[in-house]
Amino acid sequence: MTGISILKERKKQIYQKGAEPFSITCGKHSLAGSVSQRACVFCGSRVVLYPIADALHLIHGPIGCAAYTWDIRGALSSGPELHRLSFSTDLQEKDVIFGGEKKLYHALIDLIHEYKPKAAFVYSTCIVGIIGDDVEAVCKKVSRETGVETLPVHSEGFKGTKKDGYKAACEALFKLVGQGSVDNISPYSINILGEFNIGGEAWIIKDYYKRMGVNVVSTMTGDGRVDDVRRSHGAMLNVVQCSGAMTYLADMMKEKYGIPYIRVSYFGLEDMSKALYDVAEYFSHNPEIMTCTQELVRYEISRIYPELQKIKTAVKGKRAAIYVGGAFKAFSLIKALKYIGINVILAGSQTGNDADYEVLRDMCDKGTIILDDANPLELSKYIIEKKADLFIGGVKERPIAYKMGIGFCDHNHERKTPLAGYSGMLNFAREVYLTVTSPVWQFAR
Repeated sequence: MTGISILKERKKQIYQKGAEPFSITCGKHSLAGSVSQRACVFCGSRVVLYPIADALHLIHGPIGCAAYTWDIRGALSSGPELHRLSFSTDLQEKDVIFGGEKKLYHALIDLIHEYKPKAAFVYSTCIVGIIGDDVEAVCKKVSRETGVETLPVHSEGFKGTKKDGYKAACEALFKLVGQGSVDNISPYSINILGEFNIGGEAWIIKDYYKRMGVNVVSTMTGDGRVDDVRRSHGAMLNVVQCSGAMTYLADMMKEKYGIPYIRVSYFGLEDMSKALYDVAEYFSHNPEIMTCTQELVRYEISRIYPELQKIKTAVKGKRAAIYVGGAFKAFSLIKALKYIGINVILAGSQTGNDADYEVLRDMCDKGTIILDDANPLELSKYIIEKKADLFIGGVKERPIAYKMGIGFCDHNHERKTPLAGYSGMLNFAREVYLTVTSPVWQFAR
């Protein structure tokens, strides 16, 4: 045991399997002063909409908000890269006192004239919510004058958690759905929701579906295009990858357009294969799709299996801590780590719900720590106590791992290496192997 104590108000959001009957509190605002690893509402909306490459993204707020979320995802584009530019109205003290609506209007007019985007998203930040700028009215005016649809994103950071930012993004995105033509869309067609093309992952997944005989109408939002979103209501099925970010949009599309959806994960051999088989099963009236899927899965696994077994021999018995944004990702990571012989001693998420944590409890071994909305002190405490060899998280967790003298694997949205699909599983296993067997750690302990 360490001498690190847990804040009294945080104890109900931490559970150790087997120590007591299952009970964990989640879905609440972060405790003031606990230094949560969560991001704000604004950041949540940015990570969802950012990869739409031919849209203008303007942050209405202080320059710091734009700097914090500039190029926030390793989301690649096969065409335009307007999304990688970070525009801000750079609100100053004068604007806070007298209002920033005129500044927003002129910024939009100038940027639309200069870059000619297919659409524009305007993100409200904390200060905008406080001073009361009518962002929606400005957006409507600009839409009328320029002919470019300008969409407000109600993402004031103080309104809730990162998950509320996902909802704000979905509501803005949904306004585009249904505006385009659905001509020439295949009866075997899907939308991929919640795939952000980190390191080119969307391209890998779309290639799998193409080989199965399934057409992808729109990817929301990785390597996304505004016109594809506009015609996405013509797809037969929505396939939701990042369930925390995009289930709300899938629900809205189901209610208005009658499009059913399934939840999948593209991480790890087991979940990747299931994602493909589930789509093939949905189109079961065309047995050729299932036949192609079986051949694809067989080929892809046989291609990487020998190297995965070599890696397993080297890392078997190592202990890993996982802390990610959505719990659905944690499920896949646990399976993937078990496949290469690594034990999970800690699993947590920023946005998990009651059902998610029940699944985590069932997946984890006795003694595993399950956390909701953790902070650096808690993560450090359990890494030490459980003697972790590896920490899997994002940019905020990396310093914790290195300070603890253990390996780290970036599984968040800043990375540039694809970890989805079968080739992604091999990349993941290689990265785990390299970091946990690095000789540098002998000098850190």
